[in-house]
Amino acid sequence: MAVFPNRKFRGTAEANTIAARYRSALARHPFMLFGLPFIATMVAGSFFLTPATAIRYEKHDRRVRRLSKEEELGIGKAGRKVDMKEEYYRLAAKDLDDWEQKRVKRLAGEHDGVL
Repeated sequence: MAVFPNRKFRGTAEANTIAARYRSALARHPFMLFGLPFIATMVAGSFFLTPATAIRYEKHDRRVRRLSKEEELGIGKAGRKVDMKEEYYRLAAKDLDDWEQKRVKRLAGEHDGVL
């Protein structure tokens, strides 16, 4: 019984194409023609994507910025100025001894904490 060769038959017209030459060179130098371009693409992509990620984080930092004490309290130009003595006397004038405890309504399915 005859043994058939493992390689496909390629005619002389196909042997002169760029793909055929690349295929034969790839068999001899696989890293140079496949591995090195792949690694170069990964490194170049890292350098090209660095500014894009920087823009992303700069946008996040602009959105989440530190607030001053007045901005935190919601006091702007339209709000009233807070004076510590005035607030103290205003709270001291309230009757803190006359109060009533009220139970908060629970959500449906929530237990009331009593076991």
